[in-house]
Amino acid sequence: MAAVYNTRQQKAVLNCLENCCESCVSACDLMELLRGQGYTVGLTTIYRQLERLESQGLIHRINTDEGSYYQYCDHPEQGDCFLLKCEKCGRIKHLDCSYLKPLYDHLSQEHHFTINSHKTLFYGLCEVCSQKEEPRT
Repeated sequence: MAAVYNTRQQKAVLNCLENCCESCVSACDLMELLRGQGYTVGLTTIYRQLERLESQGLIHRINTDEGSYYQYCDHPEQGDCFLLKCEKCGRIKHLDCSYLKPLYDHLSQEHHFTINSHKTLFYGLCEVCSQKEEPRT
């Protein structure tokens, strides 16, 4: 694990992401949120802090066609987390689930491929959108 930095800016970025824990935000969104809280922080500083927080496992970076988004991880020490993205509404949900560990172990042992669980993104339908789906005949 990387060295832990405790700068004022990093704490502000982490607190902001923690307050938005149910959603993902872009670096520009973070800059606007932080400025709304009275912080004068530039985009370069935000990217630098996001990179450090990601290397510490405290946040997830989600790469999409629209750019990178970031989400707080409330259990960085466990590592058995992943993200679910709804293909209909676009919402991304962060989960801690130990049921994937056997799959990760299998991929590692049988296929010599190690999964980065902090960057694993599954696509499908969230509960709300799947209830709205019409039954297929």
